[in-house]
Amino acid sequence: MTEKIKLLIIEDHVLTRIGLKTALEDSQKVEVIGESEYGEAGATLVKELEPDVVIMDLGLPNMNGIDATRAIKQTNNDVKVLILTSHDSENEIIGAMASGADAYCMKDISPIKLLSVIESIAKGGMWLDTIIAKTVLSNVTRECSSENREKTREDAPLTEREIEILQLLADGLNNIDIAQSLSVSQHTVKAHICNILQKLSVDDRTQAVARALRQGWIS
Repeated sequence: MTEKIKLLIIEDHVLTRIGLKTALEDSQKVEVIGESEYGEAGATLVKELEPDVVIMDLGLPNMNGIDATRAIKQTNNDVKVLILTSHDSENEIIGAMASGADAYCMKDISPIKLLSVIESIAKGGMWLDTIIAKTVLSNVTRECSSENREKTREDAPLTEREIEILQLLADGLNNIDIAQSLSVSQHTVKAHICNILQKLSVDDRTQAVARALRQGWIS
């Protein structure tokens, strides 16, 4: 039997915590090993329980979800943090990603999709709700200098051609435009995109571009 993903829920609404725990544990793929209604106490629980994934609300009393995520990542960057919230303001989205969050989901996400996201980030992937992805794409690299982008490109798990295609995707080009720009076939472009999605452990090109922007591989 595959080992269950150890999950910690940090959420100040009791009914939401109960609902999450019930829905996720019914899948038999997740084990909720702890709960907290406070960010600071939740960060302490992470040290004690060492979960694989933390579900984090943003609007927590005292220490908010962004600060709690930052505290968790500073202690153990291997712990994956999934922001689950009804907040979709630009500042909170950017703040959450800058704090090191591995996923950002709106609370209207289905239990099946939420479980899929949990499994993805537990394996090292990243996920952004499509509603807020465009905000990240347009803003997350404003503070990334050209010099830093060149340094981070050396660590990218992608080929130069794949990075080039990601940049064209970020610029708004479709497969036909990219094929014409690079003088290759559409089939070749599709193959490169499939490789990119597989290497980055993401579901679609929007998530791939978001991760590349966050890492500074493209601008």
